[in-house]
Amino acid sequence: MTESTETGRDAEAVSKFVESFAAQLVEAGMQRMPARIFAALLSSDEGAMTSADLGEQLRISPAAVSGGVRYLAQQHMVSREREPGSRRERYRVHSNQWYEALTNRETVLKRWEASLREGVTSLGGGTPAGRRMAETLAFFEFVDGEIAAMMERWRVHREQLFGD
Repeated sequence: MTESTETGRDAEAVSKFVESFAAQLVEAGMQRMPARIFAALLSSDEGAMTSADLGEQLRISPAAVSGGVRYLAQQHMVSREREPGSRRERYRVHSNQWYEALTNRETVLKRWEASLREGVTSLGGGTPAGRRMAETLAFFEFVDGEIAAMMERWRVHREQLFGD
C-alpha cells in the first residue's frame, strides 16, 4: 500500500480515483487534461494546489496545467489565488463549483434563446423550419426555468445539510 505521509491517505488509491473520475468527466464531454486537473483538485484535502503540485501528482507539464486551469477557470469551475507571501498561484475548486458552473450556463442559454427568437422571426413561425426553431426555443426556455428553480432548491437543501 502506497501511503502519503502528510495525509495518511493511500496515494495510489487517490490516483486511481482521480483517473477514474476524470474518465467519467471526459465521457460526459470535458477535455481530458482539465478533467484530470479538476479531479485532482476535488480530491485534495485543501481543494487547492499549485501548478507544481498538479504537475507532480498528474505527471504533466506546466503548459498542460496552465491550459487545463485556463479552461476550468473559463467554465467557473476553479479560481486562481496567490499563495500568501509568494508569487506562486494556487488553483482552488470551491464547494459550490457545480452550482456555479450550472448557474453560469444561464448566460449561454439566454444567448441561444435570443438567437432562436431571431430564427423564428426570420424563418416565419408558420414554416416547418420556423416551427422546429420555435420548439427548440421553447425547450431552452423550459430548461432555463427548470435550472433556476432546481438551483434554488439545491441552495436550500445544501444549507440544510452543510450550513451557510
